[in-house]
Amino acid sequence: MSPLDDLRAGGKPALARALNDIEAPAGEGPVTGLLDEAYANPLGHVLGLTGPPGVGKSTLIAALIRELRGQGRSVGVIAVDPSSRASRGALLGDRTRFVTDPEDGGVFVRSMAARERMGGLSDITYPAMVLMRALFDVVIVETVGVGQSETDIVDIADTVVLCAQPGAGDALQFMKAGVMEIPDLVAVTKADLGALARRAAADLKGALSLAAGRRGSAVPPVLSCSAASGEGIEELAAELLGRAGAAADVSRRQAQGAHWLTAHLGELFGREGVAKLRQAGLLAGESAPFGRAAALVERFRAAISAADL
Repeated sequence: MSPLDDLRAGGKPALARALNDIEAPAGEGPVTGLLDEAYANPLGHVLGLTGPPGVGKSTLIAALIRELRGQGRSVGVIAVDPSSRASRGALLGDRTRFVTDPEDGGVFVRSMAARERMGGLSDITYPAMVLMRALFDVVIVETVGVGQSETDIVDIADTVVLCAQPGAGDALQFMKAGVMEIPDLVAVTKADLGALARRAAADLKGALSLAAGRRGSAVPPVLSCSAASGEGIEELAAELLGRAGAAADVSRRQAQGAHWLTAHLGELFGREGVAKLRQAGLLAGESAPFGRAAALVERFRAAISAADL
């Protein structure tokens, strides 16, 4: 069997071990072949949920898990948490809101620390997503709470969902947020607040219309929902599954792989190192980025070792 077949046969324990290998400092080696195979065999649709702290992303995901599992869809979740200053690990706050059956092989939740990254994701979120995308019908990636300008989620998701809550600001405040330019869909949480939620939805539609006008794109739909009452959850899931049923945007996924490759090498060798690789034509191509990254890292390190510094 291939490494990916072995992973599928091993269930949750095998996936947890593979993700541990990705997170390990030496994670480039043993999992590179598995990641390349997973990249070449995508199964699921990736939903990226982003929004400010306290908007209810985790509670909404818990409601979506119940709805999607009720429809027989398998679900993987990557929850990016703030990092502990003491351990540098995830604070695991989001996990307290996910109530899942440990015996249910159709749902898997993994927390990851944001570490030094400021865009709402961890540096290892992308390879973890690629692995889980090959195993689950739907993969939900939840960013750490973001402000006005953190937009890394667009570099990982097929569908970006911006979560907003009633009372978060007026139309002008929404218009100022750069994050308004990236969503494919907006979910107004806490719809059970009634008139306040309807006002938030109206303000968001206005801000999105302006953002779409600047980009020359369609205005994303705005849906209201409440995880507490269940209002709008079925409709939101239907909208998301409708997008998942559409053909995957291959060019978008290729661009995401190229972005990860450049960012990964940039963290190791800096802007000048990436510029040298680009000048040599070594970053071009559409193949899986992980094996290419490992080969370029080995080549770069060998060149440095051979140099008379």
